[in-house]
Amino acid sequence: MTHPIQNFDVKGGPGHGRRNLPKIRAVLEAAGLDGFIIPHEDEYNNEYLPANAERLAWATGFTGSAGAAVVMRDRAAVLVDGRYTAQVRVQVDGELFEYADLVEQGIAGWIRDNAREGERIGYDPKLHSPDSLARIEEAANKAKAELVSLDKNVVDEAWEDQPAPPQAPVVPHPTEFAGEDHASKRERIAAAVKEDGADAAVITDPASIAWLLNIRGGDVDRSPLPLAWAILNRDASVDLFINERKLTDEARSHLGNEVAIRPEAEFAKGLKSLSGKTVRVDGSTASVWVFDQLEEAGARVQRKSDPVALPKACKNAAEIEGARQAHIRDGAAIVKFLHWLDTVAQSGEVDEITAAQTLEKFRTAIPELKDLSFETISGAGPNGAHPHYRVNTSTNLKLEKGSLYLVDSGGQYPDGTTDITRTVPIGTPTAQMRRHFTLVLKGHIALSRIRFPKGITGSQLDALARAPLWMAGFDYDHGTGHGVGSYLGVHEGPQRISKAQNSIALQPGMIVSNEPGYYKLGAYGIRIENLQVVTEPEEIPGGDRKMLGFETLTMAPIHTGLVDVTLLDAGEVAWLDAYHATVRERVGPRVEGEVRAWLDAATRPLTAATP
Repeated sequence: MTHPIQNFDVKGGPGHGRRNLPKIRAVLEAAGLDGFIIPHEDEYNNEYLPANAERLAWATGFTGSAGAAVVMRDRAAVLVDGRYTAQVRVQVDGELFEYADLVEQGIAGWIRDNAREGERIGYDPKLHSPDSLARIEEAANKAKAELVSLDKNVVDEAWEDQPAPPQAPVVPHPTEFAGEDHASKRERIAAAVKEDGADAAVITDPASIAWLLNIRGGDVDRSPLPLAWAILNRDASVDLFINERKLTDEARSHLGNEVAIRPEAEFAKGLKSLSGKTVRVDGSTASVWVFDQLEEAGARVQRKSDPVALPKACKNAAEIEGARQAHIRDGAAIVKFLHWLDTVAQSGEVDEITAAQTLEKFRTAIPELKDLSFETISGAGPNGAHPHYRVNTSTNLKLEKGSLYLVDSGGQYPDGTTDITRTVPIGTPTAQMRRHFTLVLKGHIALSRIRFPKGITGSQLDALARAPLWMAGFDYDHGTGHGVGSYLGVHEGPQRISKAQNSIALQPGMIVSNEPGYYKLGAYGIRIENLQVVTEPEEIPGGDRKMLGFETLTMAPIHTGLVDVTLLDAGEVAWLDAYHATVRERVGPRVEGEVRAWLDAATRPLTAATP
């Protein structure tokens, strides 16, 4: 297959606003509106958007992964978070748009502070969740403005050459990787829906639909998703609303008679058919439009979590074994890259884009690779201090001697999804770099080794990864761990490990990342990330309760040249040595020559390693 290549050019640009704002305002005037809200969302609440849904980029020129805009007839604002304060000023014309804060102010805050009495501001109900819209409505009311729900998106009306919706073929996901056929899954989830007193569940998350029906697609970059909606009935039948041109004969045969194929355009009719029934809908993934259709039809809405989310998160034996194999395969590519970083890149002349392209070259040599799992974070020196940095031609730095290089990347394989971060010294690291790295490593090891009882959530474990940093007066401002799918999204709920409260207990089969970090602004970033799976509860000798734990899936060395051994205790040294022995055992047979020799040296017992 042809592997998608990461594009490092800065797309978008100020010209978008100059060209397209007048078009948007012409539609507003014709519709009798004073403004329109443009979130960075699509109708499916995807993390990555297909080209036809990149409305924010078309309207403003901003191409970041999180943002929004409010376009009024005589003024406009673009809102981004702290990751994009520099990028937005390059891509969006400051004479046309006010720059605003997506986190502190948000769409609701901007409308509260800037909307004028009597103004009519339109929104697309398919692009807003009930909770987010409620905040915006409250702000509009305070400003004495009116929010107007629209049947047609203003940007779509103005966008003359808007790309067509994606039509990638739907392919069956083999049971050998899924571990359970879709008939069994449908019966299991439908039974839970019925037990909760509902007649049906509306499933709007494409990842949930892909998992439930054992199908994959290619409508979205970096996640193998077919875009569709579904209604799961209490008898385990499913109404699948999808562009039928995506369905091959093989896919139709795979879905069988209990999955009714209906045109995507009939989803509203399908929701209306639930009149008088109790319908389960997830308010965090379904749009306001879905709730409106059900309420207008007279359905009794049961607002509860997506019934697929938790079963999807708890991987079965086949999915766990698939993840192991995917990580070993991926680990070989990472080892080749780490060897390259320790040799060629030590010249000080390699730049971030070349490094990311080199890593992609190693990955695309793997026949099983389907895609990257996200855009590679390739951060040299001060750029590495931005946790979600995305290199482009305007920010590209060299991996200079005396600096640190941080790389966060992943791959999509039919049997698993990978996500790994490593930090590597270019030249000789300073004592301060080694100290900070070792504090991060201590937190990483603590979260790898912990045993915990049933019912514990990621929020309760988060402090373990931060404690060594806290004790030294440091912290990091992102979560410690996110869920990961099985050949699905690299970010998957409902579990997570973070300071933020989460009521979902960690359960056997859940895959989570373990990625503490430290970021010295203007200097360097450090992050160590492995994926790990929650293990079945086991007895501990001398204990009286069974305890769950973690098995590390990621297979690649942690750079011992950055480790200050004096800061580690005997148990931490033993963990790192045992981990490296496993990496050597599993990945070693997949590399040879200089790379194998480098791997043997990189995974020597820590006490024998040269700092």
